[in-house]
Amino acid sequence: MKLKQLSVFLENSPGRLYEATKALGDAGLNLRSLSICDTAGFGVLRILVSDVVKARRVIMEKQLPARVDDVIAIEVDDTPGSLANNVLKLFLDYQVNVEYMYALAGTGPSSGKAVMIFRFSDNDRAIELMLDNGIKILDWEAFGMVESPRPV
Repeated sequence: MKLKQLSVFLENSPGRLYEATKALGDAGLNLRSLSICDTAGFGVLRILVSDVVKARRVIMEKQLPARVDDVIAIEVDDTPGSLANNVLKLFLDYQVNVEYMYALAGTGPSSGKAVMIFRFSDNDRAIELMLDNGIKILDWEAFGMVESPRPV
């Protein structure tokens, strides 16, 4: 149920994002989702990619620092208030912190759904709470990813 996300640390300068994404594309890797955030000197590119083991190798060959993190993808109704009332309220009630999240609006496997990608303070507890409350958790197959059971 956990997905492997590649986090790539990029110098905040022209061409660095291009270099990383071009290298992945040239290696035949498909970006399934991505998010980038920045600070004054660097950005963090968070991606779900078709093969995280291969992607990490490609990125490391470019001498770009990267790590693999566990994240959780869920479907949520693509309607006003669904995220807050049906998902985030649950974590508030049980004191599970959302470390970060990003959205893929209108892209869920089910019609009328959005996909949310989360990293929690306690991913296992978050999964348990979501399953107990009928929240649909997406697996690697839903994203067209190669399952990566081994550590990377």
